Amino acid sequence: MDPSEVFMRHAAECEYMAKCSRDKKNREVWRRMSERWIRCAELVQQHPLPSAKSRLHPNPTHASVH
Repeated sequence: MDPSEVFMRHAAECEYMAKCSRDKKNREVWRRMSERWIRCAELVQQHPLPSAKSRLHPNPTHASVH
């Protein structure tokens, strides 16, 4: 699963919590958290993270063991 999908799931969970909350301040906090997760999803779509493989071995000439 790509990171933007994970972030959007977190956002959906926060929205759900906001809808279930009876306290107005808690609803606002959950909604702000949802907005932040959505922003994270947008950012990772605009600037994709390098794959795990490239993070482990950024320079292929140094990836082999001598």
